[in-house]
Amino acid sequence: MAIARITYLGNLRTSCEHLASGTKILTDAPVDNHGKGEAFSPTDLVATSLASCMMTIMGIYCAEHGISFESCEASIEKHMASGPRRIERIVVHMDLSGNQWDDHTRKKVIMAGRACPVAKTLEGNVELEFNYI
Repeated sequence: MAIARITYLGNLRTSCEHLASGTKILTDAPVDNHGKGEAFSPTDLVATSLASCMMTIMGIYCAEHGISFESCEASIEKHMASGPRRIERIVVHMDLSGNQWDDHTRKKVIMAGRACPVAKTLEGNVELEFNYI
């Protein structure tokens, strides 16, 4: 079953529509690869999906274990390689400091997030680095 419809708009830009909701995301080639960099690039979305997936799985873990999950923000670094052009390394900086967790709970929530489907898909293919506040 299809989950998305992607349409090439020209000038290295696509429109990606989530079929179930109708939500749309535009992509644009990055400046370092002939684009304008006016929207997420496809590789930006891969890197961004890692943090989004981690947060989602952390939220599920917390809900299932009766843990309050009130605060989480992340920033992502994406490092590209050439020959072939690919994502070489993703660095996730995640701030969980707004939660009142003890050290044991914090470690369990982080472990749950690091086992998310996107991380498991990238593992072994892309160097992943995680930094937590």
